[in-house]
Order: sequence, then C-alpha cells, then structure tokens
Amino acid sequence: MNKIAQIFQSLEYGPAPELPDQANAWLDSHGRKFGHFIDGKWTKPGKTFASENPANGEKLADITEGTAEDVNAAVKAARAAFKPWSALSGYERGKYLYAIARAIQKHSRLFAVLETMDNGKPIRESRDVDIPLVARHFYHHAGWAQHLSREFPDAVPYGVCGQIIPWNFPLLMLAWKIAPALAAGNTVILKPAEFTSLTALLFAEICDRAGLPKGVVNIVTGQGETGQAIVSHEGIDKIAFTGSTEVGKAIRAATAGTGKGLSLELGGKSPYIVFEDADIDSAIEGLVDAIWFNQGQVCCAGSRLLVQESIETRFIAKLKTRMASLRVGDPLDKSIDIGALVAPVQVERIRDLMKRGVAEGALVYEADGPVPANGCFLKPALVTNVSPANTLVAEEIFGPVLVAMSFRTPEEAVALANNTKYGLAATIWSENINLALDIAPKIKAGVVWINGTNNFDAAVGFGGYKESGFGREGGREGMSAYLKPAWEKELKLAPAAKAAPAKAENPLDSGHLDQTAKMYIGGKQSRPDSAYNRPVLDPKGQTIGEVGEGNRKDVRNAVEAARAALGWSTTAAHTRAQILYFLAENLDYRRDEFAARIKAQTGEDGTAEVALSVERLFAFAGWADKYDGAVHNPPLRAVAAAMVEPLGVMGIVAPPSRPLLGSIALIAPALAMGNTVVLVPSSQSPLSITDLYQVIETSDVPNGVVNIVTGDSVSLAKTLAEHDGVDAMWFAGSAEASAMVEKASITNLKQTWTSRGLYYDLADRRFEGDYFLSKATQVKNVWIPYGA
Repeated sequence: MNKIAQIFQSLEYGPAPELPDQANAWLDSHGRKFGHFIDGKWTKPGKTFASENPANGEKLADITEGTAEDVNAAVKAARAAFKPWSALSGYERGKYLYAIARAIQKHSRLFAVLETMDNGKPIRESRDVDIPLVARHFYHHAGWAQHLSREFPDAVPYGVCGQIIPWNFPLLMLAWKIAPALAAGNTVILKPAEFTSLTALLFAEICDRAGLPKGVVNIVTGQGETGQAIVSHEGIDKIAFTGSTEVGKAIRAATAGTGKGLSLELGGKSPYIVFEDADIDSAIEGLVDAIWFNQGQVCCAGSRLLVQESIETRFIAKLKTRMASLRVGDPLDKSIDIGALVAPVQVERIRDLMKRGVAEGALVYEADGPVPANGCFLKPALVTNVSPANTLVAEEIFGPVLVAMSFRTPEEAVALANNTKYGLAATIWSENINLALDIAPKIKAGVVWINGTNNFDAAVGFGGYKESGFGREGGREGMSAYLKPAWEKELKLAPAAKAAPAKAENPLDSGHLDQTAKMYIGGKQSRPDSAYNRPVLDPKGQTIGEVGEGNRKDVRNAVEAARAALGWSTTAAHTRAQILYFLAENLDYRRDEFAARIKAQTGEDGTAEVALSVERLFAFAGWADKYDGAVHNPPLRAVAAAMVEPLGVMGIVAPPSRPLLGSIALIAPALAMGNTVVLVPSSQSPLSITDLYQVIETSDVPNGVVNIVTGDSVSLAKTLAEHDGVDAMWFAGSAEASAMVEKASITNLKQTWTSRGLYYDLADRRFEGDYFLSKATQVKNVWIPYGA
C-alpha cells in the first residue's frame, strides 16, 4: 500500500510545520533585546527579563523591566500628545486607525507566527482567529472615530489612558483597548503581559511606520511593579485592565477616590448548558472550542459543562471519544489542536488545583495520546463526580480542564449556572429556540451564546457581571467606555454642609413628639434595630421630628427584602412606567404638604423642589419602556441582541441637600430600569422621604422594591458598600466618604457612582436622561444563529 493510500486508511495527520524564519529575522533585527516604545522612539534597554517560547523553553528575547521613571516618561509623552491628537477631526484619527488595520493585514502571518512562538497557542488559532479580529477592531473603530461627534455629541475623551493586558490573547487584547481609546481621542500607555510582550512591540513598530503621531501610543513592558506604577500614576485619567479578579480588586482599591475612569474585564467560570434536545454532535464540537481553545486559557472558557441528566451518559461517552482525537504538540504545527500553556508556573498552578479537586472526590479522565516531553504541555482533562462546592467547580482553573455536572430541569440548570461569583459568559445548546431564549435572560452573564460559542466581534460588546468585572469592550458600549460627559470637567466642589444647630445632649430634652418616623423595609414600617432615634432639627435648632438610627442589621433586613423583590426586573417596562406615573400623581396630590415639610427642615420654600420631583418621576416613567438595547450584525451567521438589563439591588445614599429631589432623582432611574433599592435619605433632612413611603404604599409599588433606612449616611454607606447582596452603589457626599465607598465595594466588585465631593445639581435636566440610566443598567449580548 502506498503512502497516500495509508493516509486515507488511517486518517492520521502528518506534520504541517509553520516556518518561524520571518519572526526570527524580526527578532534578530532588534538584536533580540528590546527597550520601551515611548514618544515615538525606542528607549535603550534597561534591566531585562527573558521572554521564552513555552513550547520548547528557548529564549526568544530580552524584555526591559519598566520602572517608575519609564512610566513617568510615557505619561509625559502621552500628555503632550493628547491635545493635538484629540483636536484632530474624527476623520483624521480614523485614517490612522485604518492605516494600522491595513498594516496588520499586510503582516498578518508575521504577527501570527510571533504570537504562537511567544504564547504557545496553535498557529491555526493565531492565524485564523486572533489576527483577523485584531484588524477587524481597528477597521471598526476607524468608523467610530469619524462618527463620534454625531453619536456622542456631548462626550469628550478621558485624556491619558493606562491599559494593562493579559497573556492569553496578547495582540487581540491590545486591539480591544487601543482601538477605541484612539478613536475617542485619548492617548495610551499600554503594558503587555510579561510573558507575552513581543507582538505589542511589533505593533509599536507598525504604529511608527504608519506615521502615528509620537506619544499617542506608548508601550512600556514589565512585570507587576510596572503595572502598579501605571495604576497609581496621578497623570493617568483612565485605567483599563484585563486579568485576574484578584488583581482587578487591587486596582479598584488603588483607584478609589481618584476620579479615574475604570473598566475591568476579569475572570470567569462560564457554564456550558446542554439540554436533552440539543444536536449532541454539534454541542460536542462547540464544547471542544469552548474549553480547549487556547488550551483553556480563556476568561470566558466554557469550563463548567451542565448536561441534562437524560443524555448525560451518552454525551460523556461521545465527549471522551472526541477527546481521544485531540492532538497535543508543537503549536507551530498546523495539524495541532492544543499547544503549550504560557509558562511553567501556569502548569504547576493547574496541577495543584487538580490535586485539590481530586482530594475532594473528583474523578479525572485524560485520553491516551502523546504529549511532548519538553515544554509547557498538559493533556485535555474531563472532571466528573463533583459537587458545586468542589474546588474545580468553584475556582477559575485557566487551563484545559472541563468540569461536568448534570441537571434535571431548566430551573436547576439556571441555579447551577448562576452558582458562581463570576458572570462573564454562558453557552446554551437546544434545538428549542423558545427554551434557549427563556434561559438566556436568566443567566447572570454579560455574554450568552446560543448554539455556538466563543463568538467575538468588534461591533458586539464583551464584558461581565459580578466579579467578572464591569465595563464593556467592543460595540457602542465599549466605545462609550473611553468617553465622559464634557460638563464633568466643569464641576465645582459641593458647598460645605451647614453646621447642625446646637441641640441639647440629653435625648429627653428634645421636647414632646407624638410620633417618630419609622423605616420602611419590605413594604412595612419598621422600628430601628438599635432602638435609638435621631432628632431632625429645623434651621433654628428646634426638634421637628425623629427618625430611627439605622444600623447593620437594618441594612441586612433591607437588602434581604430588596433581593426578595427582584422579580421587579421581569415586570413589564410598561407596568413599571405606570407605577412610576402613579407615584408621581400621588406625590403631586400632596405637593403642599411635602413643600411645607421641606420648608420646615431647610427653611427654604419647597414648592419648586416638589414640582421638580414630580417631573423627574414622570421623566423616568417615560424612559422605562424606551431605554432599549440594539441588534448587532456581526460578520458571521448570527445576530447579537444587546439587551439592557438592571444591575439588581442598588444601595443609594442621597445627598444632604434637596431632601426630596435628592432621593427621587436617584431612585427614579434605578426603579425605571427594574432595579430594587435600599435608600438612605439625607441625614439632615430625612422627613421628606419618611413621608414618601406613605405615598409609596398607595402607589402599587411592590413590597421590597423600595426600602428606606434612616441614620448616618456615611456609616450606612459603608455597610451597604461592603454587603455582597448589593450589586451597585451610588453615593452623594464628601470626597473622603466617596473614596471609602469605592474601596469598600471590592468585596463583590459592585459598580459604583460617587459624587467625590463635587456638586451635582440634580435639578438640572441633564440628569433626567441617560446619564443615570446607563449607570443603572448593564448590557448582555445574546448571540443567536440567524440567516444563511
């Protein structure tokens, strides 16, 4: 039998090596030693560390360790370049992005080979997935640059952006961050991962040859200390980070109170749900891509297989058969499915996690087959016999390890899928599109793929919920992440709060009061757990009422009530609008009473404030069924529905001024979008809001949708910010307290808005639109197969 006949008989793949000659020639042209790219020039190499090929351990180049001085130089260059770059027309900036895209396409094979040598991923993935998507992002954002002024008319760039990217998609993550930043008019300091800096340095050379003005893009290489220098630098206006949740929390803490923009794209433990009516063969091929693409080193990897019990045995058997045909080996071989992990330390971390999982009862299956003796290689693994508490189920492994569990009902599938601190992505396989589209909105994840997986495009936002971070990359929402309202630059410090009038120390000296206003929790009036009250004084220091002194237990009860009322999010938007209209109507009926209460607390005529409060409720009632998502048309056989969803339970601390409007202007957009609220009203003037719960009770607002806890704003804000049951936190108050709230929010990486001691005039009509609506929502992109 001749050789060709033997191949057809065995169907075995022969080697198909990709030559590294051009990549080696480029490395040699730089003497295999690199400095930074700052202000359009290469710096002299300093202290270096080695960048190695993980497939064979060979050193590729020496990379300079960035210092604080290097970061200073990059910030200075980026700051100098910002004004002329942002002053260019969108068309002129777009031309540069287009030129970069064309150059990337022209040198796509060089980029692909260099990426594979540096990262270890199979050349087929670098060549066919990563590099085409890189070019696509620059093309897409070239168009955004030109249309920015039309689509974001009142927005301006942040300024200098510090960007820190991981090692799993070195060039693609660079494109996700640099393309929208430049389109918006920002300048950039980017730090690539220490393991995989080479394609970022090649990209710097592309920028130079494309004639990009100096200082617009600066590449500073280094390890963790270099990243810390970028995060903490006072000259940087926005931080964009992709990486681990642990580091993301540290960055959130480091930027708290600084006013820097922040977007975080972090870890994941994504469910891959297969229903009994799914096309099993297609689902298995999708699963191979979901978990073993890039050796499982993907933040959105479908690492948790949830398969319906009725097909579990058959599905697992077929999966094991498919695993036996996966080829592990030299990533430059075009017939290889699974390449090398990025570094020995990653291999050891995965092995340690596997040992822990096995000790907890897990069973591990690995197919027979060769694995190279040298290099950072692991076989694909399937883990069964696990409970939801097993380490391998709960922790992000970031390797070629799939954990399988079964479910019986769709409700159980949703419960298992959401049983994680992460919320990045999910996959649903079912031939019943009604079932798939019923499950998709119930999954707490920023991306949901139906009958497909790992679909990405520049036109479609990507990002997570919960501890997978906040902010989006790609699409309109990704573009808006590099812009801010122009008027924010003009905000002044909030006027100092008026000193409280002197009052008697003895609580019995406050005078006779017939009634003390209670809190409002779960649709019921509630006495404070502390059993203490706090007096409310008029401008002359006379006691005009008392409210409860809220504490940690009161907050706990309010959060539990708000979580129990999260069905509000699935109430029809039209119904939410009707309830807000009704609330406004009932408030208007009692406008004289509320105006008098404002005057009693502040000494100022409250008529206009009540009218504005009614108007604001009307405004957001009108928005409830109009603040919509979009349908994206990516260049593949699918559409992506960008669905606007509520954040969940929101803690809202109102400003000390404007006793009624200060609260209503914040809770109205939250309620309109389907969130439930724990509200802390003005500490000085809370009676307007304790009166408001009487209106809430008569306006068909479901129990638990609005909860009111009175007391000291700052201490209650801290408790809310630390509470894992709170999904988002808004705080209007001092700069110091704002920083505290932002720092305390890292417990579950809740999204925050704080006033940072600045004066936000909530009576201004700019606050009756999408400023707060966008902060009260997040976007879920659901990919749906569509068309021929």
